[in-house]
Amino acid sequence: MQEFTEQQLERYSRHILLQDVGVEGQARIMAAKVLVVGAGGLGAPILYYLAAAGIGKIGIVDCDQVDLSNLQRQIIHFVKDIDVAKVDSAREKMLAINPEIEVVTYREYLRAANIREMIRGYDFVVDGTDNFPTKFLVNDACVMEGIPFSHGGILRFDGQTMTVVPGESACYRCTFREPPPPDAVPTCSQAGVLGAIAGMLGSIQATEVLKFATGVGELLTDSLLTFDAKRMDFKKIKLRKQKNCPLCGTDPTITELGDAAQTLCDLKE
Repeated sequence: MQEFTEQQLERYSRHILLQDVGVEGQARIMAAKVLVVGAGGLGAPILYYLAAAGIGKIGIVDCDQVDLSNLQRQIIHFVKDIDVAKVDSAREKMLAINPEIEVVTYREYLRAANIREMIRGYDFVVDGTDNFPTKFLVNDACVMEGIPFSHGGILRFDGQTMTVVPGESACYRCTFREPPPPDAVPTCSQAGVLGAIAGMLGSIQATEVLKFATGVGELLTDSLLTFDAKRMDFKKIKLRKQKNCPLCGTDPTITELGDAAQTLCDLKE
């Protein structure tokens, strides 16, 4: 087991005090490797909490740069970061809160040609994107590589999330077969989003990562958690792995990754 310094014992004392976590659980957190796709509305709180928790290696994928409209919800970016690459801005804050972690940045388009190689070597992937083609790309690549991941999405006052463990639970395509037609569903830049919604859902996704790393509790597998913040109404919809899923079913028709029109850099979440 990893030897903890006195400073680490103090830093992570509130985790270690938890009977379900303890020293062993914190050691697992510190050994975990997590890739977060998107450093915007969802990615900001996710990255903050994973860094603070001590996740040993955190990768960030985003090719966008910070603009003024981001600051209403993307809490990892500051006024001084306007026009700075989001991956660099996020990395600076993460190391400021926890200099012991490793942060790897990928300032590039997420495509079928690079995603599988990018996610290999990580234990868990978090989808913090805001367009459907990229969400399906993350799902398909993670299922093909056998890497668990958390899906999340926000719009206006609403949020939804699910966790996928390939081979065991329903994947994103078991419930949503394919991306909707372009412009059928507005993005946050078109329809708006309450800033705190990003923090609500991002915190839930970060919690899923920590539960996965420690083995504590039950993951949001085979469940779609939704909430309406106007009424503060949370619902959990049961899902089921579909035998006829085109990706993870018994006779898959999707065997190769493909690119759609939108990419991660279209995000304005």
